[in-house]
Amino acid sequence: MIATNTNKVLLKDGSNIVVIGGGPSGSFFSYFALKYAEKRGLEINIDIIEAKNFNCLGPAGCNNCGGIVSESLIQMLSAEGIILPSEVIRKGIETYTLHLEQGRAVIEAPIDEQRIASMFRGLGPSGCAPNGLKSFDDHLLELCISKGANVILDRVVELERKKDGILVKTKSNIKKEYDLVVGAVGLNQEAFRLFHKICPAFVHPKTTRTHICEIKMDSGLINEYFGNSMHVFLLNLPNIEFGALIPKANYVTLVLLGKDIDKKIAGKFLNSDPVKKCFPPKFDLESNISCRCYPHINIKGSKSAYDNRVVLIGDSSTSKLYKNGIGAAYITAKSVAHTAIFQGISKENFKKYFQPVCNNLEFDNSIGKFIFMVTSIIQKSAVLKSSMLQVVIDEQQNERHRRKMSSILWDTFTGSAPYKDIFWRFLNPRILFTLIWNTMLAIQRSIKNKI
Repeated sequence: MIATNTNKVLLKDGSNIVVIGGGPSGSFFSYFALKYAEKRGLEINIDIIEAKNFNCLGPAGCNNCGGIVSESLIQMLSAEGIILPSEVIRKGIETYTLHLEQGRAVIEAPIDEQRIASMFRGLGPSGCAPNGLKSFDDHLLELCISKGANVILDRVVELERKKDGILVKTKSNIKKEYDLVVGAVGLNQEAFRLFHKICPAFVHPKTTRTHICEIKMDSGLINEYFGNSMHVFLLNLPNIEFGALIPKANYVTLVLLGKDIDKKIAGKFLNSDPVKKCFPPKFDLESNISCRCYPHINIKGSKSAYDNRVVLIGDSSTSKLYKNGIGAAYITAKSVAHTAIFQGISKENFKKYFQPVCNNLEFDNSIGKFIFMVTSIIQKSAVLKSSMLQVVIDEQQNERHRRKMSSILWDTFTGSAPYKDIFWRFLNPRILFTLIWNTMLAIQRSIKNKI
């Protein structure tokens, strides 16, 4: 380790790095750190400590995620040398179907590059037949191993700051001192308590509870009732910002996002008419749910997610509101890897080079909160929903590049564009005029129906 007179602490040949957490952010950091180190001619050692085996079926390998990745992110990863093979992708999503109480509309991807793909973060639910398919998280770990990382299946139980590094202790009694500790622990509260000991200024992210469940269906029925479409619901139900049904081989993943989703709220969603109409008649949803969970998501980023020789990334630092957490993991992990290899691993280094990246994501999330506030107003108004639905239906008759409102909705629910871009596109005078005109028509229809 080299300390300069400007208080920089730099990695050198033989430096040891530990990544706690082998999900996407941990793997992305390891991949890029090794890639940049090779570019700089630096020999470093990276241990990835992960308690889960992502090559397992059921909860043991699950990482509590809806499992959606945009085509734009797939192409971005591909350009970095991170290729997602067909064995990882469970289904290509070419359209999404918007469901309202007033009806539904099928929306095609604005352009081919904005399609999305569904996958499992683990190998799949209990009872799933993998048939040669692979876990997304396990595939990323294999890439890291091929680059030279060492993966340790274990759980970290203690972190202790020493004079020239940080001592890491695991459940199996491994003790090793590292020059840099990277926290990719998601929103694990127990892990946050460990990091507070070596990063006392760290304030963990604000979270809310969501709902994910896996509904088992015959693959033929999935193709018949869902096709290659993700079904998105904007229903006037308490606490739910939006819901989605995502087809994946012989399962359909239900994701509910909003505020503190519990079993009662999830039950109301599953029993709503627009949801039940997506499934075969007399299909018993409850008895076909293979597994369910209520994971927390990041809705407000952390503060001071770094100190000398320690930094937290991915959901542990900041994410993208209600969407594309894998994309945020990629952005934060790559930034920290570049900082650590080329700039240094001091608190000042991370504050100067990593914090602005977090600030940009949080600023975009603030715009996203405004967009979803507007969306919640629309959800509660039958007139506004009728107007929006009619605009989308009319647009589907046009050429793809002219479907302005459909493109905005696609990017809002799939994470294919920053919220800032979505907001500015919504202010297009033509879109506003079309919405206002269709709202007036919807009001007229509503008045006539009452007479």
